[in-house]
Amino acid sequence: MRTAAPATNTRPAIAAILAISAAATIFLFWLIYVHPAAASSTQYAFLPALNALMNGLAATSLLIGYTFIRARRIAQHRAAMLTAFAFSTLFLVGYILHHALHGDVRYPLQAPLRMVYLPLLASHIILATVALPLVLVTFFFSLTGRIPQHRKVARWTFPLWLYVSVTGVITYIMLRLAQG
Repeated sequence: MRTAAPATNTRPAIAAILAISAAATIFLFWLIYVHPAAASSTQYAFLPALNALMNGLAATSLLIGYTFIRARRIAQHRAAMLTAFAFSTLFLVGYILHHALHGDVRYPLQAPLRMVYLPLLASHIILATVALPLVLVTFFFSLTGRIPQHRKVARWTFPLWLYVSVTGVITYIMLRLAQG
């Protein structure tokens, strides 16, 4: 009779993921709110649109992955989720680059939807901060074969990640429309 291998302690890996997530969050806040922009040119003005596209593609991949897992198509689910992760990673690289070069972009004070935009943006930022370690932990559990733990965490990760991806696109559109 075969016995299951003893479960290894996941605490060090989870602690590392939380530390990396905290460091990344602190770095992003520093980059956006403290670090002066490196350039004022419009040479890379395409980055916000590209970032919104990456968020939209991540959201699409998440929905496709969800559809696959509901149909118990594991290999396709994994491919879709890895694709969503790749799009979110590309978004993050573009986001860092944009803010390093151009700094923060403010929503116009007199724009009509400012009272909708600001709470939406706040929820997006807060939940993105929460989603980052959840996404990494969910991937850790999946890639190390800890499927029961993966399922438990993914129930929280999926809606948060989807919300962050979709609101990223919405806030981009709202900001562009407000700027004219």
